[in-house]
Amino acid sequence: MSDDVPAGFEPAAGNEPFESFVGPLYEKRDDGGLTCGFRAAAHHGNRRGVVHGGMLFTFADHTLSSMVWDRAAGTPCATITLNVDFLAGARSGDWIECTGAITRETRSLIFIKGQLTIDGKPVMTASGVWKKLGAD
Repeated sequence: MSDDVPAGFEPAAGNEPFESFVGPLYEKRDDGGLTCGFRAAAHHGNRRGVVHGGMLFTFADHTLSSMVWDRAAGTPCATITLNVDFLAGARSGDWIECTGAITRETRSLIFIKGQLTIDGKPVMTASGVWKKLGAD
């Protein structure tokens, strides 16, 4: 397995304590927004040697939450719902990336969609809603 991190990626800022157990997670910011990534390791796998769906779900929640945080300008938000569709498997050694886009925003809610890929090939899609805490 390679620990190589692609050019432009830096350790994710402000990882939650839980995420320190499943990381390290990385991010790359540019004019196009945020891309997060991680190198799948043996401890991310299930008994069949495939990256556990819970890890992919956690990674999607991390990435999309970071995008929501940016949009909300630091206003605390909480995930209300996150739906995923698993499209393909990932294995130890794979570099997995997640990108996303906010599709709608109201006074109290942010709607977002995202996609996890390996070498540009979709592995999982996600869509969710975040609540701006304190907003009615």
